[in-house]
Amino acid sequence: MKLPGSGLAKGLAVTLRTMTKKTVTAQYPEVQPDLAPRTRGVIALLEENCTVCMLCARECPDWCIYIDSHKETLPAADPNARARTRNVLDRFAIDFSLCMYCGICIEVCPFDALFWSPEFEYAETDILELTHERDRLREWMWTVPAPPALDPAAEEPKEIAMARKAADKAHAALQKGDES
Repeated sequence: MKLPGSGLAKGLAVTLRTMTKKTVTAQYPEVQPDLAPRTRGVIALLEENCTVCMLCARECPDWCIYIDSHKETLPAADPNARARTRNVLDRFAIDFSLCMYCGICIEVCPFDALFWSPEFEYAETDILELTHERDRLREWMWTVPAPPALDPAAEEPKEIAMARKAADKAHAALQKGDES
């Protein structure tokens, strides 16, 4: 048989026990949080790798990446060769007020120009200042952690295995040609 008010007494007992324990809340500005090493914070840009292919901007579901470029003609070193053209990055900006941090832009970049940085303190007082240009995105590149080491027990990638096999075959043919 249950006594009337026993549930209330149990609830008050839990409340009293909790009130007497020391709190574990970390006061954020004074105590920095202990984040995982590969935390997603902000997107960083390695400008040297960007070829202005526009894949990141096209695949972004929020359309928050703005890229401007122009074509530049490079003279040919050989007089018989034709001049080459290349895209030159003029503007690369991400509007973090629109960004949903999905990481699609990082995944689709074929030249490894975009990375996750663990930086998370980039709040602004004005929402218009959340559009960060390439200078600011480049600054965050130096906070990107190194990739984790490869597992020594892992299987060698197919591309490397095929290249190694072809190199071994060519080396064996070369050795065979030297012997004759």
